[in-house]
Amino acid sequence: MNCLFETVTVEKLAAMTDVDRHVLKTLVSSTERDFLVRKNGDQVKIDDLSGKITGLYFSASWCGPCLRFTPNLVDVYTELIPKGNFELIFVSCDIVEEAFKEYFSKMPWLAIPFSDSDTRDRLDEVFKVSGIPYLVILDADGKVLTEEGVGIIREYGAEGYPFTPERIQEMKDQDVAARREQSLKSILVSPSRDFLISNDGKQVPVMELEGKMVGLYFTLSSFRSSLEFTPKLIELYEKLKERGESFEVVLIPLDEDEESFNECFGGMPWLALPVKDKTCEKLVRYFELSTLPTLVIIGPDGKTLNSNVAEVVEEHGVQAYPFTPEKFAELAALEKARQEAQTLESILVMGDRDFVIGKDGTTIPVLELVGKNILLYFSAHWCPPCRAFLPQLIKVYHQIKAKDDAFEVIFISSDKNQVSFDEFFSSMPWLALPYGDERKKVLSRMLKVQGIPMAVAIGPTGRTITKEARELLMNHGADAYPFTSERLKEIEAQLDEMAKGWPEKVKHALHEEHELVLTRRSSYLCDGCEEDGNGWSFYCEECDFDLHPKCALEEKKGAKDDGKV
Repeated sequence: MNCLFETVTVEKLAAMTDVDRHVLKTLVSSTERDFLVRKNGDQVKIDDLSGKITGLYFSASWCGPCLRFTPNLVDVYTELIPKGNFELIFVSCDIVEEAFKEYFSKMPWLAIPFSDSDTRDRLDEVFKVSGIPYLVILDADGKVLTEEGVGIIREYGAEGYPFTPERIQEMKDQDVAARREQSLKSILVSPSRDFLISNDGKQVPVMELEGKMVGLYFTLSSFRSSLEFTPKLIELYEKLKERGESFEVVLIPLDEDEESFNECFGGMPWLALPVKDKTCEKLVRYFELSTLPTLVIIGPDGKTLNSNVAEVVEEHGVQAYPFTPEKFAELAALEKARQEAQTLESILVMGDRDFVIGKDGTTIPVLELVGKNILLYFSAHWCPPCRAFLPQLIKVYHQIKAKDDAFEVIFISSDKNQVSFDEFFSSMPWLALPYGDERKKVLSRMLKVQGIPMAVAIGPTGRTITKEARELLMNHGADAYPFTSERLKEIEAQLDEMAKGWPEKVKHALHEEHELVLTRRSSYLCDGCEEDGNGWSFYCEECDFDLHPKCALEEKKGAKDDGKV
């Protein structure tokens, strides 16, 4: 069984009919048992749940998303239980009873006894549970209100009660209205709190920020990217304060641990929501948070000006202020001018760091590389795709060097320690930036390196040719060199010429089920000779079966030579 995240689909909720109706006692009892259990061992008659809205919570101690969701569900349960019309039943997906007991000890609701595996298995089948956490909610008559309870609880919490399609639609309509009428107060104030906190514990009314430009800083103290971004944001914040700008930052902490939050917040000069405040989770959903760090900009009118300026702040610092479309257009023009004026020295020289290193530890001045075609290779020993790509890159490197010595690769490491760097670099025939060199961060930001392995081609003038050199090498090998658009057009023309006269479809003894269709394929493994291929394949999409053209057509040629075709 998989762990999964639920999403709320109103249309799916509305489609529920009386067919989705169950008798609760029949669902959760057995011939030997008419009760449920609490974590202290007490038994509760199933009949006591009659007339209540009831949730069946499928979960397990080994499931990460379950462990993160259960505390949220506990909060909602605690808020709803005084209504007297709501109950939850834990349906364990654990395999070991001790694990069940430990996990159940954190839950204030009822459970099907662990020993009754038949009932638990039957419920899995009835509700077609394919992933957890999974929450089915039944109304007082046993009708299924939703099978997407996890998503509803995540999105609306106790406010989603009584979890009917009508209530969920009402909440969605309220969300639309809230966005339309958004203000700083509607974002940051909750029914129990109208203030923010400073790092010395003082309470600052949210109303004091009205009319200012406000950055909502979503961060997690243990997240490396957040730790690296915070000093840059502090620098921007302090410069704007010195200039007298009407700008404030509000930290939206995502920490679960108050001690970690306090340690992190203690070094920040701005305000924050209290750690574990329910508004933090609400804002994560409201702004559809997808990455960290995120800095949402709220304009003086209380409306969202930009959903995330963290990358712009990292790259341009205080120059990015006031984060308007006009300012971003100005920065884009500056960036375009920088790219057009880019030289190898401008991207690889920083202060006295004007060299790269060779295999024997010698230093090679960047000046000696000027005028060459350079491949900046972002990689790391701990990265499996990097290790898988390395042999192919080494092979291509030697092939290109054999025909053009004015070519070089520079390894830019994301390794976690010097030993790993040394071990990985020792298997490479090219140059590198020293381990821990601060130029790596600058290059990663400048070239927008989002993942590794990544290869960026720099031309003889020092300008960036392509950031997709790795993909080109995988698809075309050494033929992709020197990675220019002109070279790619030549390759396309060669591929078109190559296919002239080839049949559009073939039948082959290795794949008699279907005809193989001549198809452009960037890279594949030939199911005939088991060698890599690219460009053209005779391909069966249904079976994901590839044959090199030479493998597919040799059989036809042999058949003609024998006079059979």
